[in-house]
Amino acid sequence: MKAALYPNFQKPNALVCARRVCDVLESAGIEVSVSELFRHDFSDKPFVKFEDISVSAQTADVVLAIGGDGTILRCAKFLIGTDTKLLGINTGTLGFMAGLEADQLDKLRLLASGDYEVSERMTLDIVHHGENGDIVRTALNEVSARSSSFRICDFEVYSQEYLVGKYRADGVLFSTPSGSTAYALSAGGPIIEPDLECIEMTLICPHSLFSRATMFSAGKHLRLTDTTSRDECMVINVDGEHFADLHENGSIEIYRGENNVKFINLIGNSFHESLCRKLCRPIK
Repeated sequence: MKAALYPNFQKPNALVCARRVCDVLESAGIEVSVSELFRHDFSDKPFVKFEDISVSAQTADVVLAIGGDGTILRCAKFLIGTDTKLLGINTGTLGFMAGLEADQLDKLRLLASGDYEVSERMTLDIVHHGENGDIVRTALNEVSARSSSFRICDFEVYSQEYLVGKYRADGVLFSTPSGSTAYALSAGGPIIEPDLECIEMTLICPHSLFSRATMFSAGKHLRLTDTTSRDECMVINVDGEHFADLHENGSIEIYRGENNVKFINLIGNSFHESLCRKLCRPIK
């Protein structure tokens, strides 16, 4: 069995955690690899192999993302279209997507025996029809659209070419069930179990007394069109990273992604247990 590490050493304790992960995996008979960029940090561990994450993502059985939720999202992009599984180890603040905390590393031995659960998370594919051709990006959490100057926007949303509504708001989010507990939750959207397949649309600060989150079936093909009549653009971000800029009458398409991401659950925590433990108390 082969495991690859994707650490974020900007997080406190991430380096100490990653080194401990290597030791636990090696003692369980699991081959370990990490990026050449971190050779200095693991030079005293002769069993660690060094290769780029883009290679490891194709050949490893599991990739361990060590950091916070942002680290897990960035890691997931390398795994899209592969059979490689993802396990997040939290050394960040919240780590809602993580399967283990830094004090639970002994549980990694279960990887060798296969004594774990795998859940598949749906993704969204986002297409922007630009001057230089189509650009496609995949989101595990959400795609967001808002004004580049943080002013109010006008936009339209279509489903299967049917006009769902014309809106005025600071922006809009289209999220997966996994993303329902991220930006969409902060914007007032509902909590959705990760294995429920749907697309959630949540307006950001809508200029209306009656706007609510809207749920679409996973098979719907959605389109967002910017109708703001001033010389500025809507900025499109995918999982927190800039994707494209929309000008008046520009549009993006959003639909279910072709590939799921496989997450490992080693300790049997249910979604609701994680929800209560991490979101129903103040963040320290």
